[in-house]
Formats: sequence, structure tokens, C-alpha cells
Amino acid sequence: MNSSTKSFAASNAISWKALSQKGFSAGFFHSIKELKELWDASAPKDNIFLQSTYLEILENNPPDGMSFCYLLFKKEEEIVGLAIGQIQYFNIEQSLNINESEASPCFFNTIGRYLKGLVASKAEFTTLICGNLLLTGEHGYYFKSDKVDCKLAFDLVNEGMNQAREELDGTDKKVAGFLIKDFFEGTRNEGDFQKTACNEFTIQPNMILDIPASWKTFEDYTAAMSSKYRVRTKRAFKKSVDLEKRSFDEAMIVEYSQRIFDLYQMVAENSGFNLINLNPNYLPALKRAFKDDFTLDGYFLDGQLIAFYTTIANGHETEAHFLGMQPEHNRNYQVYMNILYDIIRKGIDRKSKHIVFARTATEIKSSVGAVPHEMYCYMRHPNSFANKFMTPILDYLKPEEEAVLRNPFKDKPEAHRAEA
Repeated sequence: MNSSTKSFAASNAISWKALSQKGFSAGFFHSIKELKELWDASAPKDNIFLQSTYLEILENNPPDGMSFCYLLFKKEEEIVGLAIGQIQYFNIEQSLNINESEASPCFFNTIGRYLKGLVASKAEFTTLICGNLLLTGEHGYYFKSDKVDCKLAFDLVNEGMNQAREELDGTDKKVAGFLIKDFFEGTRNEGDFQKTACNEFTIQPNMILDIPASWKTFEDYTAAMSSKYRVRTKRAFKKSVDLEKRSFDEAMIVEYSQRIFDLYQMVAENSGFNLINLNPNYLPALKRAFKDDFTLDGYFLDGQLIAFYTTIANGHETEAHFLGMQPEHNRNYQVYMNILYDIIRKGIDRKSKHIVFARTATEIKSSVGAVPHEMYCYMRHPNSFANKFMTPILDYLKPEEEAVLRNPFKDKPEAHRAEA
């Protein structure tokens, strides 16, 4: 049986349900393992995060409390799109880290923290997410652009999410909220989303460094800086001279897996808002599957691993993935700055067009040249009354970050990204 025959047979095995858009239907299934060939025949070749290899790794090594579902969409008899779903229980009070010891003693700040904690304590629910909580970017769904435009794509996904909720209601996973993430400015259409009763919100921008074609080496990158930032870069390197850097193969990742996980948790526990707890087996599985396209690099001090970072090559992009470090070493050795510079070096060596640094640490990422791109998310509650309160709650619980944006370059670099 050839691959096309297998795909046809797999398509016939799906229980398709007609959608309100004429000629369109959607098929729901619980595991990517059920329909790998059919899925990969429909998935974009330039986005590994929507291909079955990555999705199966995530399914086999999920964050705490996460499960999955998938949707395929067809028009007449042709598969035209797909969407991934993650089912996650959220307890906002547990996810929101309000650090009492570092907070200002100001009376109004104290009241603000109390109110935020009070609201958070009432916010817990199981959510169906179209997108990936482990990533920042448009990795939730894909449609053939010559068959489905942006507006229709969202309408189909929105209706498909309803179908998925109905399927999940027949299991032990009762969905009480929907989240569709993330959209760049150029791919959102606020008016259309409002018609679907979705609440639009942002969290923090996606920090992206565009790499001009003229940057062939890391030295080309530093040459583009103003003298002030070149001095800062040299200072960061000088501070890290006592650190030993090692690139990990799969055996080393397994050997240091507990230490890597401990360092990751040190960063996660100090973040303002943490929705997931990473599976310790996730990073070794990525290395096993993606070889040199996944990297984990460690920083050692006196023989002890004190920090690590990971990257994934994804088409024309280098994605900064998870990292970890001992916070007490950061100031003396400028560990985080060196991680950012090393990711940039890796991206240039890979001939990437963009480096995606993702959310958080907006100011320091801008100091190495990354530019903020607002990412829009859409949430709704099946209960129309509860749905009216989603936006103010989301706004109130939004992590606060007053970032001063920096520009380290003498001239603005060439831009490659097209958000349309």
C-alpha cells in the first residue's frame, strides 16, 4: 500500500462532521500517532512544530497535566488545513508568582498584590488551547493559503474548537475555556474575532532579531553596533572568561538531566507567571529526534553546570527554547548576556534569517538588537455570562513589565520579517 493509498484509508477512518461553512468538515482525533502520514502530508514543510515528529515528542513527554487533541479540515474531499489542541488545567494562583520579599512596601502596591492574589485564587479552569504553550509564535494551525484565507481559517478553527469541546465532554476532560494563540499584528483581524465573542489580549511581545544578509559572522554583528554597545559586549565576554562552555550530545543531556531540570526550575520559579512545568525527558527526546537542529549548550564553573540554553532550527529561524541558570552567578559572570550572544552566534552560523527570543526579558533582549512584536491571543468561555468577564480578568492578571527598549546598532538593520 503506497503513502497516498494509506492517507486515503486514514481519511476514511476519521469521523468527519460538517461545519457551517459550505463544503467544509472537520475530523477530531486524540493522538498524532493515529494519523501521522495523513497529518504530515498536510502539514507545512517549513515549520517543524506542526509536524508529527515534534508533536509526538511532546505527546510522549508532556508538561504536567497536559493532554492533546488534533483537528483536520477538508473541503469536499481535499484536506485543506489542520490544528493542534492542548488541554491544560490552569490554576492562576499557582501560576502567578507574587514575590513578597522583593515587592515594594508601598501601601498601594501591597493592596494591589492582595487584590491580584484574590482574583487569581478564583481563576482555575481547564482550557483547550489551539497553539503551543511551550512556544511563542504562530504554531497553532495551518491552512492552504490558496484554499482558505486568514478570516475563513479562524472561523473554521473557532468552530472546530467547539467540536473538540463536545468530543472532550464525553471524556474526563471538561473544557471551561478556549484559547487561540499567537497572532502577529499582520495576521490578526480584531473585528472578525470580536464577532466570534473572543476576548483579545496580549501578554508580552515576542522578541525577534532579524539577521541581515550582510552578517556572515558574529564579528559582522558586533561591527554593526555603536561603540557603547561593543564595549558592553566585550565586558560581558570578559566577565565570563572563567566559564567553560560545552555543547551537549544526547548522552550528556541524559547524564546531566536532573541538574538541567533543576536549573530550569530555578528560572521558572523566579518568573512572574509560569503556566507549565516542563517534562524532564522532553529535552533529551528533542536531541534524539533532531540531532544538530536541536542544541543544548552548558556553562560550567569549577566543574559544576551552572547554566544551559537550548535552540531549535526551524526553517529560516533559530528558536531560543528553554534555558536555566543559578541566579546568584548571573551578575558576576553575566551569564544571561552571554547566553543571548551565543544564541545570536549560533543563528548567524546557521544562516538563519531571524532569531526568535520569545517572550519575557524585553529590555535586555532589545539591548542585543531584538525588536518587540506584539502577539495577540483570543480567549472565550462557553458560558456567555462568564465570557464577559474574561478580558478584565486577563488584563488584571497580566504580568507587569515596564521595559525601556534599547537599540545597540549604529544603523537600523535590514528587516526580513513579513507579518502579512
